[in-house]
Amino acid sequence: MIGVFDSGVGGLSILRALYRALPEQDYLYVADSAHCPYGARSAEEIRRLSLGIGRYLEAEGATVVVVACNTAS
Repeated sequence: MIGVFDSGVGGLSILRALYRALPEQDYLYVADSAHCPYGARSAEEIRRLSLGIGRYLEAEGATVVVVACNTAS
């Protein structure tokens, strides 16, 4: 499974492109709307939130995680 995350829904365009390129894959998309927007947050807080989402995606079976969030990348 490929995990994709963004702080909101902007990463859905990335998810769509991935699906078009790799339709045989399963996907899990996480939009962190509880903490959106990331722009005003410190680098440490963004790192903490991103790692937490990455751990969640891994626990759900993601073998690859795509960071579709410009602020988090």
